[in-house]
Amino acid sequence: MLEIDKIIVGIVSLAGMAFTYWFFLMKKEEEAVVVNTNSVDIIVNGGYTPNVISIPKGKTITLNFIRKDPSSCLEEVILSDFKTRKYLPLNKKTPITITPKKEGSFDYACGMNMFHGKIVVK
Repeated sequence: MLEIDKIIVGIVSLAGMAFTYWFFLMKKEEEAVVVNTNSVDIIVNGGYTPNVISIPKGKTITLNFIRKDPSSCLEEVILSDFKTRKYLPLNKKTPITITPKKEGSFDYACGMNMFHGKIVVK
């Protein structure tokens, strides 16, 4: 017969696995579709909001990163496909202007590569 401590450990373990699955795999992406404007504001606070930017190929767009999170991880953003690396001062708008020449999905990340966003060019 199972002891109560083993039952509790089993239940807590299953709950932990369910939470981990939900936290890392079930989060919805927030997408901003840019058509009639030339800029989009991205709030940097525990990640990037919106974390997916959809733009047409060849359109010049300014990504305005506004950092609200004081953690050192988010003080820098790297858009490697566009050869751009910028320091993001706290509570200030930092513009990055890009003109994607080809279609595809282009990732950007914080300086420690822990938080990610994506630019989708159609």
